[in-house]
Amino acid sequence: MKRVVSVSLGSSRRDHRARIRLLGEEFDIARVGMDGKLDAAIAKVHELDGEVDAIGLGGIDVYLYAGRHRYALRDGLRLLEAANVTPIVDGSGLKNTLEREAVRFMQDELGISLRGKRVLMVSALDRFGMAQALVDAGADVLFGDFIFALDKDMPVRDLHEFEKMAEKYLPDACKLPFQFFYPTGKKQEKPPEPKYPQYYDDAEIIAGDFHFMRQFMPERLDDKIVLTNTVTDDDVEELAARGIRMLITTTPDIGGRSFGTNVLEAALLALLGKQWSEVVPSDYERVLHELALKPRVVKTD
Repeated sequence: MKRVVSVSLGSSRRDHRARIRLLGEEFDIARVGMDGKLDAAIAKVHELDGEVDAIGLGGIDVYLYAGRHRYALRDGLRLLEAANVTPIVDGSGLKNTLEREAVRFMQDELGISLRGKRVLMVSALDRFGMAQALVDAGADVLFGDFIFALDKDMPVRDLHEFEKMAEKYLPDACKLPFQFFYPTGKKQEKPPEPKYPQYYDDAEIIAGDFHFMRQFMPERLDDKIVLTNTVTDDDVEELAARGIRMLITTTPDIGGRSFGTNVLEAALLALLGKQWSEVVPSDYERVLHELALKPRVVKTD
């Protein structure tokens, strides 16, 4: 049996464990939240190194992408470098493939026309493949990175402009502690504090990282479609209570919930038997095709 563990800076209340079979292999998959404590997360990675088949890093990114540029987060690199033996990933290598596919799935299999749809992309930097796919599909996308990560009312609607702004701000921002612009640990358990409601109200589709969208979301999200990543049963209930029409998660249901992209990427690494640096996009594409995984869809109306 292969063992995959996601070490997350998120709340330990979201921990989960499941056993699944992928391409004939048995997997024990677990998510371990470190409640925002970076040093504890580094120690956990050290503890797991050489003891499990692959490690995912959750609640933090190692790399952010904008166009052809890749930006490394200081705290993410510290976690990545804590493992010397076991393959370790943050999910970003898979997002570009998996999350583009989720956008195609919305159009081709759910019949959702994206042309002209108003989309609030709460953070494009950690999901650039999704953002680019939405733009390519003809959606009217508002990039909310500066609004929701840096708390600056700076809406950006042009992909090229967004890339230019990322080039300007990210080299310095990446040196900051990750908690400065992303909710970790107990902050993920706090009730949303509505802010910038006009951007939520105007959107027909809200897309991107769930914790980014949740921290400022308003009381009502009536008739909206949410395209996101990891959600628990409580998250699904909360979104339904706020009136959304449909929830689509980019990762499938595994043991009763949608795990993060980092977990799925770690599992694929274990199947491939490679280190992260050895994997090319075609490796992921081949295995994903063999697995025939589909996004999770929850209709609430």
